[in-house]
Amino acid sequence: MTLRLDLLRHGETEHGGGLRGSLDDALTPLGWQQMRDAVARPHAWDRIVSSPLQRCARFAEELAMRLSLPMHLEPGVQELHFGDWEGVNTALLMETDAEGLGRFWENPYTFTPPNGEPVVAFSERVLDAVRRLQAAHEGERVLLVCHGGVMRLLLAQARGLPREQLLQVVVGHGERFSINVDAIGVLTEA
Repeated sequence: MTLRLDLLRHGETEHGGGLRGSLDDALTPLGWQQMRDAVARPHAWDRIVSSPLQRCARFAEELAMRLSLPMHLEPGVQELHFGDWEGVNTALLMETDAEGLGRFWENPYTFTPPNGEPVVAFSERVLDAVRRLQAAHEGERVLLVCHGGVMRLLLAQARGLPREQLLQVVVGHGERFSINVDAIGVLTEA
């Protein structure tokens, strides 16, 4: 059976901009509103799963309580850890490490930010989490509250894009997309 995953990216965060990665920023009032707007017409979700970072988890908890749905945190869907680039605005990186940033944007699978998590490891971590969700909740519809990088990865896979095009997938704050995950872990856009 298939698992239906509705992917929801967190809204705007307090420290905005830059590569937030594993930094645990809170949502701004606008970020809360972006997420509330994204689920204004809720679907028949069976449960909510969220990244443990507060920009995702606090909203997931609120929504689960409001809809009386089970909710759990899944560490496997945390954002990519950007290492020395964590919290750094890309404009500043253009001044301090333009070559590295260019190589990362060209193909994030072949360049890792200094002291960062390789995208290959990030991909394995996220896809392992999705496989666990599929095995535990096949036949269900699950809202997954997560991050831009996680959504780009899953959407790129579902769309059959070459892996070097990962960062060309556009996912705004508070945007929602749907994918299906079949019994063998194949992703398709719903």
